Amino acid sequence: MAQPTNETGIAAVVAPAVTVDHALASKQQSTREAIDDGIIMARLRARLMADVVTRTYVIQVESFHDALVLSGYVELATVRIRALALARELAGGKEVKDALETRE
Repeated sequence: MAQPTNETGIAAVVAPAVTVDHALASKQQSTREAIDDGIIMARLRARLMADVVTRTYVIQVESFHDALVLSGYVELATVRIRALALARELAGGKEVKDALETRE
């Protein structure tokens, strides 16, 4: 495939236009935020696994910016309440979002 040339006969490089999605860029985390979130998630996962009430359940923990999100399935409302309480203790000012489902 021949490359386009300009009037001097030199091959011109055609680069695709790059646009910045400002909404997406504003949602990206800094390295420090990502490390802090990772530490909080690891601590919470360890507490959930060590806790007598929550350790038998698979509870996913995610964090992004100023929110911790707990998801998964639990059988009792008391398990849900305990998991959320542990998350709030460790949240460090972050919001705790409940995406847990109770299957009684």
